[in-house]
Amino acid sequence: MSSYFTDLAQQYIDGEWRPGTGSWDVIDFNPYDDEKLAAITVATVEEVDLAYRAAARVQKEWAQTNPYARRAVFERALRLIEDREREIADLITAELGGTHGKAAFELHLAKEFLRESIHIALRPEGRILPSPTDGKENRVYRVPVGVVGVISPFNFPFLLSLKSVAPALALGNGVVLKPHQNTPIAGGTLIAKIFEDAGLPGGLLNVLVTDIAEIGDAFIEHPVPKVISFTGSDKVGRHVATVCARHFKRAVLELGGNAALVVLDDADVDYAVDAAVFSRFVHQGQVCMAANRVLVDRSVADEFTGKFVAKVRSLKAGDPRDPQTVIGPVINSAQAAAVSGTVEQALAEGATALVHGSTTNNLVGPSVLTGIPAGSPLLRQEVFGPVVFLIPFDGEEEAVRIVNDTPYGLSGSVHTGDIERGVAFAKRIDTGMFHVNDGTVHDEPIVPFGGEKDSGLGRLNGETTLEAFTTVKWISVQHGRSTFPF
Repeated sequence: MSSYFTDLAQQYIDGEWRPGTGSWDVIDFNPYDDEKLAAITVATVEEVDLAYRAAARVQKEWAQTNPYARRAVFERALRLIEDREREIADLITAELGGTHGKAAFELHLAKEFLRESIHIALRPEGRILPSPTDGKENRVYRVPVGVVGVISPFNFPFLLSLKSVAPALALGNGVVLKPHQNTPIAGGTLIAKIFEDAGLPGGLLNVLVTDIAEIGDAFIEHPVPKVISFTGSDKVGRHVATVCARHFKRAVLELGGNAALVVLDDADVDYAVDAAVFSRFVHQGQVCMAANRVLVDRSVADEFTGKFVAKVRSLKAGDPRDPQTVIGPVINSAQAAAVSGTVEQALAEGATALVHGSTTNNLVGPSVLTGIPAGSPLLRQEVFGPVVFLIPFDGEEEAVRIVNDTPYGLSGSVHTGDIERGVAFAKRIDTGMFHVNDGTVHDEPIVPFGGEKDSGLGRLNGETTLEAFTTVKWISVQHGRSTFPF
């Protein structure tokens, strides 16, 4: 077991490692073999307050620090991740059941986002705007919001915590991070350790391992944070948005999806098969952008289905520590039961299983289902596991209708021999992101990332991160003398 699980099984508050003072522990398990990795006593409401007060205190000086000096912290953090990459990959495999490929994928993206944070420290720009009043100069400054609360998920915890934490810090904010209870190290205290070793001022970043059962809505309601960045389910996201609105806070919400990968009649079928298998089964399908639905034009459906099923059957499920494993465990027993229940529900509704994966503990084998009734609610919801629905269609109009028939609007893709046909198709889909001749799972540091409908509010990455974690302030200067009516 990595020493990280013993050394980092604590709270990180005001620059100090300390046990929580709650009355119970979060138990961190390996989802593949149920090995107990760590026990962390939960943080209480009082510790939420301590963390936010520390971040607010230190942030004032941090915001005045030269951005070139701030940037140096992130350069050191990047080097530390590169130096510890093997250890971090092993931790991802142990804590969340990530395969070797998944760990490499997550670490690659995490480093890219950290590189972008190095640059974003220098990105804020002010403006001088004209005034209808003689002698007046209008200055518009872009300034940090103050303190940002970050709530991250279990599926890509290291990446998705860093994706908010790093730019928020780089832009001059303080941060309090609450990782998911299933991934408290990879998504939380490991990040605190990296930034501590990189020289980030103590108290600026705090990590709280806790649960709503202990703290209720205190993490969101606390008066200090001005922005809450949440990545997770739409059900919880709706609650976060409601609480934020009640307290006049900005909510940045990256929520669930129900992506479709569409294969038109002129697509490269072999290539589309490869893209579809990756898009559905990367990290056991526990990805918000994963292709829950694969839509295939009826003219190529038989060819596609045969090749797709054969490739899915070749995927090795098992121990994520084995470099040959493609399908590892889902995160916990509740998720395994939910995924298995989805398959059984689809079969009860009349679907046919072209591949029917078995479930052993948290290891859920891949399933390929077809013939799902058109009105089934399963087609409109997110399935967070290795299950895919194959849906034939007749012509683009029907494909567009089926793709949009979901409350989600995050990602998707279309395969076609005509790029402009693909772009025209993409424009008709109600999503924040859509890809032509590629998979559905993409995230790049400078391209706006986010969804429409129930898939979230706001965007992250690049310029949109500035909008998320800074605000604007108007300062006017009267160089002459104003006249007043009385």
